[in-house]
Order: sequence, then C-alpha cells, then structure tokens
Amino acid sequence: MPDDFDKDVYPEPPRRTPVVEKQTSLPNIALILTKAWGFAVDAPVTVFREWIERQQAKRKFYYYHRVFRRVPDLTNCLEYDYPCQYEAEMQWRRDFKVDQEIIKIVQDRMKACQQREGESYMQNCRKEVELFKQTAKAYQSRYEDLGAHGGARQCLMKQKHRMMEERTRAAASTS
Repeated sequence: MPDDFDKDVYPEPPRRTPVVEKQTSLPNIALILTKAWGFAVDAPVTVFREWIERQQAKRKFYYYHRVFRRVPDLTNCLEYDYPCQYEAEMQWRRDFKVDQEIIKIVQDRMKACQQREGESYMQNCRKEVELFKQTAKAYQSRYEDLGAHGGARQCLMKQKHRMMEERTRAAASTS
C-alpha cells in the first residue's frame, strides 16, 4: 500500500490476534458435553474397533470375488435332470456377463487409444481395433439373435444350427 492512503477508509489490520477473555465464571456446557461424549461413547467404540482390527490383522482374509465351480454344460445334462439344467443355465448367464465385461474392457482400450492418438488412430491403434473386431465378431456369433430372454438352450440350438450350416456349405463346396 502506498504511504499516503486514507487511514479511515483502509484501517490497518491488528498487529496481534487479541486473546479472548472469559466473560463468565460458569463452565462451558459445550466443552463439558464434548468431553463427556468423548469418554462415554467415542473412546469405548474406538478401543473396541482397534481391538477388532488387531484381531482381523492376525488372520488376513482376502476376498476379491465369489468363485463358482464350473458346472457341466447343457450338453452333458440328462433329459429330465432339472437341477443340472438349472446349473448349466446359471453357468451360461455368468459366462454371458463375463463376455459382456470383456467386450467393454476391449472397447474401452480401443476408445482410449483413439482418444490418445487422435486422427492417426488407424495406424497406431491397429492392434486394439483388430482385437475389438475379433471379440465383437465372436460375441455376436454367440449371442446375437437370442433376444432378451435368451438362455443356454437357445444358445446351444443356435450353435448347433451354425455348425450344421457350416457342414452343408463345406459339403456343397467339395461336391
């Protein structure tokens, strides 16, 4: 600030922070309640939680995700073995979700490479684009026409029809 400023308009700040003097001789109820809460509730809970953490640290348990055992495919189930068919259906649904996540991860990698490389992504991201095309083609060949209520049986029938078409094409091309 310049030396010739108006002291009425711009007063100088205090040089030291003033000490707050107690106005009353009565104890502060807020401080008493805070300390009482700390000793009555917070301290026992904190001690208990620290004890639990020490007990858990002795035997560590790593939990990442639930691990399901692989169950037989629908082709291995007997005709009226409904529990086996149900397990195969649930296995198919888990595989379907895993395949969806794989597609998302590959697509995210491809998009990140496209974003990073800009206009020259076709040259620099060739591996990612090719991997995405392969995984998308495999995903579509397996799940494309199943619809919203598709299941293991429909997927198996689709695979059977696709294999029969490939055999007839191979037989027609050799004849």
